[in-house]
Amino acid sequence: MSPANDSTQARSGFVAFVGAGPGDENLLTLRGADLLSRADVVVMDLKAYGALARHCREDAEIVDISADAAENSVSLRTIQEAKAGRTVVRLCPGDPSFFSSVTDEVAACSKADVDFEIVPGVPPATAVLTYAGIPPAVSVPEFRIVDAHQVDDWSVHAGCQGTLVIYNGVTEAVPISKALIAGGKPDTTPVAVTSDGTTTEQYTVVSTLGRLGPDLKHAGMTEPALIVVGEAVGLRDRLSWFETKPLFGWRVLVPRTKEQSKGLSEQLRSYGAVPEEVPTISVEPPRTPQQMDRAIKGLVTGRYEWVAFTSANAVKAVREKFEEYGLDARAFAGLKVAAVGEATARSLVEFGVKPDLMPTGEQSSEGLLAEWPPYDSMLDPINRVLLPRADIATESLVAGLVQLGWECDDVTAYRTVRAAPPPAPIREAIKGGGFDAVLFTSSSTVRNLVGIAGKPHNVTVIAVIGPQTAKTAEEFGLRVDVMADKPSASALAAALADYGAKTRHAAISAGEVPRRPSQTRRGARRRVK
Repeated sequence: MSPANDSTQARSGFVAFVGAGPGDENLLTLRGADLLSRADVVVMDLKAYGALARHCREDAEIVDISADAAENSVSLRTIQEAKAGRTVVRLCPGDPSFFSSVTDEVAACSKADVDFEIVPGVPPATAVLTYAGIPPAVSVPEFRIVDAHQVDDWSVHAGCQGTLVIYNGVTEAVPISKALIAGGKPDTTPVAVTSDGTTTEQYTVVSTLGRLGPDLKHAGMTEPALIVVGEAVGLRDRLSWFETKPLFGWRVLVPRTKEQSKGLSEQLRSYGAVPEEVPTISVEPPRTPQQMDRAIKGLVTGRYEWVAFTSANAVKAVREKFEEYGLDARAFAGLKVAAVGEATARSLVEFGVKPDLMPTGEQSSEGLLAEWPPYDSMLDPINRVLLPRADIATESLVAGLVQLGWECDDVTAYRTVRAAPPPAPIREAIKGGGFDAVLFTSSSTVRNLVGIAGKPHNVTVIAVIGPQTAKTAEEFGLRVDVMADKPSASALAAALADYGAKTRHAAISAGEVPRRPSQTRRGARRRVK
């Protein structure tokens, strides 16, 4: 049967068998992401590939199947949905045509006269090796891939002159190594075993065929894993790039909402970390909206010379009021706009407003005051400043502006209240040392996190945005390990990455295997190289 094209999908049901790739969600193909975005039904193992659900429509039906789901029941479900005229995506491990278990499902679609398409995925055979720093096929005469479940005689593969990649063999790794040696492979042949490849749980043991048993004994290797045999393994020391990231595998607590921490979390992921956002405050509208209503009216009618934004939340509150009144960024025409820091400035730019004034030094109210011009009746036709802020904002900015000759309308744009406690597993991880680091971006995040979840464990690295936050952390009995060199979330993440890199280098220099902070707590699972 011919694979269905897009016009066929619009007329009738259709099944796409999409390769999910080797584990890293960013290795999904563009075609796979496009099909997921248009699917009515997605059949997938949520535990293994749940991160890919972000490509799906909000109204898409997700059918969660376990790893040992009955093949015929999955086939029946996909066929039934397609027969009902729906577009179905069946997410498959790796590449659907590469040692895949879905061949029978594809055949069932063909037999039932259901249109289908097979979308290749990035296969573990190349991706996992690349992420482990082992070139799949560079200057070798042969690149051979086998499925251990289908091999009866390993002597056939002992003569491989290049790189031998073995799927589904980790539980029999030692017998396989002995069989290859018995077949004529030198016991000094380099071998690497990588589990959870291309994910932040990736772990690689490098050995030789003769020593593989002792070296794997305490490693705790489980599937999915690959065994790589050959001289290419020796290049890992020079080409390893993924497992050597400064925060590789670190579980980092970010006490902010997903909206606030998006850029920060992306930066942490680039360092190899696994960020986990835990909101410590909840932003709510002011109890009496009339004050904001009058401020927006004054802003439009020319009451103000300046509008000063001290947070992204303030920008969001004003933007929502604008939308409520049918206004947009053009209402800022003729006004001067100030932003207290980079995150606030980004929110304004997304709104369509470019700030006229930002601190060049410390990104704080004090830094903004240092740059703010005094009122000059010859230059400034209006001497009034609008400050839309939180209900708990400090008075220092208002006092400083008044000293400079300005009059201020300090308006409550939003309220901040302590967030609800996070789920029990998160609280237990915080107090029990399950997190490797926590980033504190303000004194309030320290107070609120401790209030809703308890104090972080003493093995957890405490990173703070500046001296005031450090002082608050110390007041709560926390040891401060990292401080940003300037008060920005980006600088804080970079400082933590530098700390992680130095820690890793120190361990290697001492001849030790680098370990994450959470792995040093009592009872933590240890992996031995």
